[in-house]
Amino acid sequence: MIIATNVNKSFGRLKALDNVSLTCNKGQSISLIGPNGSGKTTFIKCLLGMVVPDNGFITFNNKNIAHDWAYRAHIGYMPQTGRFPDNMRIVQVFDMMKDIRKDSATCGLDEDLISAFGLNKVLNKRMRTLSGGTRQKVGASLAFLFNPDVLILDEPTAGLDPVSSEILKEKIISQKQKGKLILITSHILSDLEDITTEIIYLQEGKLKFHKSLQQLKEDTGEEKLTRAIAQVMKSNLHP
Repeated sequence: MIIATNVNKSFGRLKALDNVSLTCNKGQSISLIGPNGSGKTTFIKCLLGMVVPDNGFITFNNKNIAHDWAYRAHIGYMPQTGRFPDNMRIVQVFDMMKDIRKDSATCGLDEDLISAFGLNKVLNKRMRTLSGGTRQKVGASLAFLFNPDVLILDEPTAGLDPVSSEILKEKIISQKQKGKLILITSHILSDLEDITTEIIYLQEGKLKFHKSLQQLKEDTGEEKLTRAIAQVMKSNLHP
């Protein structure tokens, strides 16, 4: 579904992505992991068309995204920190997005998280009054709202209480089971254990490995994702 081929991106002297090639397929929940400054955010922005690679290319359903911006209608994106107009009410934010993406709404809206998070009870609250956790709930609900084929979730559980975090993880699992592709970045590795099928590990802009969670555990001899990644970071393990 998504194929990156020899993707490079530099910002001045900083090499953010260094010849990255990988394939992400339907029905997978892939965790994008790496130390700070490893290139995770730059790679996500390249996928979203927010950053243009210096060379190399990315295809979405066999079409080069540089020549076909319509692919973004098939992606639901949850940024690490959602930015919403402070004076707007929650319901106005949802209505605004429905109006902007009216073509996407024809496939049917997925409002499960709005109800599961209890946002339907606080729809008239203004965004400036919301806690960080409630803002995260709004961001998550928007990402899933238009039934996208691909979900890109950046630190999705950050700021969520344990109950809301479990609600979101159950939603992610259900979408994967429907054949959707989920890409997740998170520093809270314990939250990824139950929802991850594959791991992409970046370091200093380079792809160190892309393998199944089970294979990573076998390679490191660890049963927990947190310990497996800690061992990788310590030993700079190669596939």
